[in-house]
Amino acid sequence: MKIYIETKHLILREIVIEDTGDMYRLDSNPIVHEYLGKKPIACMGRARHYIDYIRMQYTKYGIGRWAAIEKSSGDFIGWTGLKMNFEETMNGHTNFYDIGYRFMPEYWGKGYATESSIAARDYFFEHFPNTKLCGMAELGNRASCRILEKIGLERKADFMYEPENIKLAWFEKKP
Repeated sequence: MKIYIETKHLILREIVIEDTGDMYRLDSNPIVHEYLGKKPIACMGRARHYIDYIRMQYTKYGIGRWAAIEKSSGDFIGWTGLKMNFEETMNGHTNFYDIGYRFMPEYWGKGYATESSIAARDYFFEHFPNTKLCGMAELGNRASCRILEKIGLERKADFMYEPENIKLAWFEKKP
């Protein structure tokens, strides 16, 4: 298992098949999905499908979401990191790199999203110099919008994500 980064409080490592139960626990939680279209997953198969997708990103693009492990407890607390968005157009963009995170509610408010996002941002610009990094957050999710700004992304536009009919804020950082 590859560890990408260690921060003060977290280990950020590759997501592996053995994380399927933890990913299910995360993505089946309706509180976690409050600002993600309110569609939590209902079966372990969806969690496994998501892990397979992340692992494909590692192979094909050299980038992907990482498991976030709290150092003090050893607990899987969610995921963080990067993704190549190649499947759909968002705010007029296709084939762009996206930074994101998703944590279990009991780990919210501890600074882990900011800490892990700074590490992911730095990793991205070290490994993908001269490439723009993007981020998105539902307008109502003020905490995520603040985190994207804290890590240096600039809010460029608001747009409607049509399949879900959700209004999102679009952020970017150029090298």
